[in-house]
Amino acid sequence: MSVAGVFDSLPPRADRTHFTITDLALEFGVTPRALRFYEDEGLIAPDRRGTARIYSHRDRARLAWILRGKRVGFSLAEIREMIDLYDIGDGRNTQRSVTIARCRSRIDALNAQKRDIDDAIAELDEFVALLEQPDKD
Repeated sequence: MSVAGVFDSLPPRADRTHFTITDLALEFGVTPRALRFYEDEGLIAPDRRGTARIYSHRDRARLAWILRGKRVGFSLAEIREMIDLYDIGDGRNTQRSVTIARCRSRIDALNAQKRDIDDAIAELDEFVALLEQPDKD
């Protein structure tokens, strides 16, 4: 299973050996500036040919992880930890278990937020209903 396989269902691109910054920006709907930021943060590491950045399949898979992680609320530090575990050489077992634990924790946090939001909506509905009652003068 690839880096993307554990965290994102990113299909491989057998038709390509590398990608440009424009290729990845268009494919993932991000700006080249965002890609440069992730590079500055050490999350992706494209090769250079002169001034051009050349992204590998690995960079593409890591970008998929980064974007998925951001969408579900992980910090860049958490994302970095999860994707860096790919390289520890244990068949990705640690990466898988850490990612599952982090995802379960995030699910718990989101469910708690959802309950809080539902409670706030119910409270507001009750308040509006009270305010909409005609005055009894």
